[in-house]
Amino acid sequence: MEQLILHLFGDYVTQSNWMAQNKTKAHWPAFAHAVVYACPFAWICPTLDAWLVILLTHFLIDRYRLAVYLVWYKNWFFDYSFAERVPFSECRKTGYPSTHPDWLAVWLLIAADNTIHLAINYAAIRWV
Repeated sequence: MEQLILHLFGDYVTQSNWMAQNKTKAHWPAFAHAVVYACPFAWICPTLDAWLVILLTHFLIDRYRLAVYLVWYKNWFFDYSFAERVPFSECRKTGYPSTHPDWLAVWLLIAADNTIHLAINYAAIRWV
Protein backbone atom coordinates (compact mmCIF):
# COMPACT_ATOMS: atom_id res chain seq x y z
CA MET A 1 0.00 0.00 0.00
CA GLU A 2 2.87 2.40 0.79
CA GLN A 3 4.30 1.90 -2.66
CA LEU A 4 0.97 2.70 -4.34
CA ILE A 5 0.47 5.85 -2.27
CA LEU A 6 4.01 7.04 -2.98
CA HIS A 7 3.53 6.39 -6.68
CA LEU A 8 0.27 8.31 -6.86
CA PHE A 9 1.68 11.16 -4.80
CA GLY A 10 4.85 11.39 -6.88
CA ASP A 11 3.27 10.99 -10.28
CA TYR A 12 0.22 13.19 -9.79
CA VAL A 13 0.42 15.44 -6.72
CA THR A 14 4.04 16.62 -6.92
CA GLN A 15 4.34 16.79 -10.72
CA SER A 16 4.20 20.40 -11.82
CA ASN A 17 2.51 21.56 -15.01
CA TRP A 18 5.97 22.40 -16.42
CA MET A 19 7.15 18.84 -15.79
CA ALA A 20 3.99 17.29 -17.25
CA GLN A 21 4.06 19.46 -20.38
CA ASN A 22 7.78 19.09 -21.10
CA LYS A 23 9.01 15.73 -19.78
CA THR A 24 8.59 14.03 -23.17
CA LYS A 25 10.32 16.90 -24.98
CA ALA A 26 13.52 17.42 -22.97
CA HIS A 27 15.74 15.65 -20.45
CA TRP A 28 15.70 18.32 -17.73
CA PRO A 29 11.93 18.34 -17.01
CA ALA A 30 11.87 14.52 -17.14
CA PHE A 31 14.82 14.31 -14.76
CA ALA A 32 13.34 16.89 -12.38
CA HIS A 33 10.08 14.93 -12.31
CA ALA A 34 11.91 11.64 -11.73
CA VAL A 35 13.87 13.09 -8.80
CA VAL A 36 10.77 14.60 -7.16
CA TYR A 37 8.93 11.32 -7.81
CA ALA A 38 11.69 9.14 -6.35
CA CYS A 39 12.52 11.16 -3.23
CA PRO A 40 9.72 9.72 -1.03
CA PHE A 41 10.71 6.19 -2.07
CA ALA A 42 14.02 6.63 -0.25
CA TRP A 43 12.13 5.90 2.98
CA ILE A 44 10.97 2.46 1.91
CA CYS A 45 13.80 1.35 -0.41
CA PRO A 46 16.07 -1.18 1.24
CA THR A 47 19.14 -0.07 -0.75
CA LEU A 48 20.45 2.90 -2.69
CA ASP A 49 20.48 0.68 -5.79
CA ALA A 50 16.73 0.03 -5.45
CA TRP A 51 16.09 3.77 -5.19
CA LEU A 52 18.26 4.44 -8.25
CA VAL A 53 16.33 1.82 -10.23
CA ILE A 54 13.09 3.62 -9.38
CA LEU A 55 14.56 7.02 -10.28
CA LEU A 56 16.21 6.01 -13.54
CA THR A 57 13.41 3.82 -14.85
CA HIS A 58 10.87 6.54 -14.08
CA PHE A 59 12.99 8.98 -16.06
CA LEU A 60 13.31 6.62 -19.04
CA ILE A 61 9.66 5.55 -19.10
CA ASP A 62 8.35 9.11 -18.96
CA ARG A 63 10.99 10.81 -21.12
CA TYR A 64 10.63 8.37 -24.00
CA ARG A 65 6.94 7.50 -23.50
CA LEU A 66 7.79 3.81 -23.34
CA ALA A 67 4.20 2.87 -22.45
CA VAL A 68 3.15 3.88 -25.99
CA TYR A 69 5.52 1.30 -27.44
CA LEU A 70 4.40 -1.37 -24.99
CA VAL A 71 0.72 -0.77 -25.83
CA TRP A 72 1.37 -0.89 -29.55
CA TYR A 73 3.54 -4.00 -29.27
CA LYS A 74 0.92 -5.72 -27.10
CA ASN A 75 -1.67 -5.11 -29.80
CA TRP A 76 0.75 -6.19 -32.53
CA PHE A 77 1.77 -9.37 -30.70
CA PHE A 78 -1.66 -10.56 -29.59
CA ASP A 79 -3.69 -9.47 -32.61
CA TYR A 80 -2.13 -10.44 -35.93
CA SER A 81 -4.70 -8.48 -37.92
CA PHE A 82 -3.85 -5.33 -35.93
CA ALA A 83 -0.24 -5.54 -37.09
CA GLU A 84 -1.26 -5.76 -40.70
CA ARG A 85 -3.78 -2.94 -40.53
CA VAL A 86 -2.14 -0.39 -38.25
CA PRO A 87 1.58 0.45 -38.34
CA PHE A 88 3.22 2.17 -35.39
CA SER A 89 3.43 5.44 -37.32
CA GLU A 90 -0.37 5.66 -37.07
CA CYS A 91 -0.41 4.86 -33.34
CA ARG A 92 2.39 7.15 -32.19
CA LYS A 93 0.20 9.24 -29.87
CA THR A 94 -1.18 6.54 -27.55
CA GLY A 95 -0.21 3.19 -29.02
CA TYR A 96 -3.76 2.73 -30.26
CA PRO A 97 -5.07 3.50 -33.76
CA SER A 98 -7.10 6.63 -34.39
CA THR A 99 -10.21 4.45 -34.69
CA HIS A 100 -10.20 4.08 -30.88
CA PRO A 101 -12.03 6.86 -29.05
CA ASP A 102 -9.45 9.39 -27.81
CA TRP A 103 -10.70 9.27 -24.22
CA LEU A 104 -10.39 5.47 -24.12
CA ALA A 105 -6.94 5.35 -25.74
CA VAL A 106 -5.62 7.97 -23.31
CA TRP A 107 -6.98 6.21 -20.21
CA LEU A 108 -5.70 2.83 -21.38
CA LEU A 109 -2.28 4.39 -21.96
CA ILE A 110 -2.33 5.94 -18.47
CA ALA A 111 -3.23 2.55 -16.99
CA ALA A 112 -0.38 0.85 -18.88
CA ASP A 113 2.10 3.55 -17.80
CA ASN A 114 1.09 3.24 -14.15
CA THR A 115 1.28 -0.54 -14.30
CA ILE A 116 4.83 -0.41 -15.67
CA HIS A 117 5.94 2.02 -12.95
CA LEU A 118 4.31 0.02 -10.15
CA ALA A 119 5.74 -3.30 -11.35
CA ILE A 120 9.26 -1.92 -11.62
CA ASN A 121 9.00 -0.17 -8.26
CA TYR A 122 7.80 -3.37 -6.61
CA ALA A 123 10.62 -5.39 -8.16
CA ALA A 124 13.23 -2.83 -7.12
CA ILE A 125 11.99 -2.65 -3.53
CA ARG A 126 11.64 -6.41 -3.26
CA TRP A 127 14.71 -7.74 -5.08
CA VAL A 128 17.35 -5.02 -5.58
